[in-house]
Amino acid sequence: MKQSPSEQADNTVAKPPIQVALVEDQCDTRESWSRLISSFSDFECTCTCASAEEALRMIPEAKPDLILMDVFLPRMSGIECTARLKAMQPGTPIVMLTASDEDEILFLALESGADGYLLKRTKPADFRAAMLDVLSGGAPMTSEIARHVVASFRRRSSGLDPSISLSAREEETLVLLTKGYSNKEIADQLSLSIETVRSHLKNIYTKMHVRSRTEAVAHYMSRRPG
Repeated sequence: MKQSPSEQADNTVAKPPIQVALVEDQCDTRESWSRLISSFSDFECTCTCASAEEALRMIPEAKPDLILMDVFLPRMSGIECTARLKAMQPGTPIVMLTASDEDEILFLALESGADGYLLKRTKPADFRAAMLDVLSGGAPMTSEIARHVVASFRRRSSGLDPSISLSAREEETLVLLTKGYSNKEIADQLSLSIETVRSHLKNIYTKMHVRSRTEAVAHYMSRRPG
């Protein structure tokens, strides 16, 4: 017997939204970001913390799918909080949210275990795309942040082993990474599957002896002619 629309709706199991924890000390900013996150149909801000200390107490119990972390917090910084949370929940991605693009802050955040770094002025659509990207194994960064990291490595670099050799496809992948493209966007641009893009990234890591997308891009770009 054919089901009525209402019966069909009753049989449809809604996918639960992705749970997000937000760590931000400014009340107005925290409320604004919380509303933005929950405005996306596939996300819900289920845990908000006003300090790193509060985050260390609440987040392990809340078990969110994703953590958004402000860099500058009172007493304990967001960078130290990130390192501690990563030790407690290594599988939970953490994206830094900040207004700062200073070199030292960037690298300290990435070294602490952050999986992405976004400026607070990121557009809502790009912000949602970045959250989806990090949950699929990506390392989202605002494009200007990615360029800043590359430029910093160029200044700092003392040179790389000239024996490092990437394939043409691997170089194309890295060029798109410097533009802030996600795995899916790279796959679309190069007419590849996402799994193939991930395979290229793994090969790049192995050849360059690095552990992250950011390091791979920065070290490779630093050896190219200015």
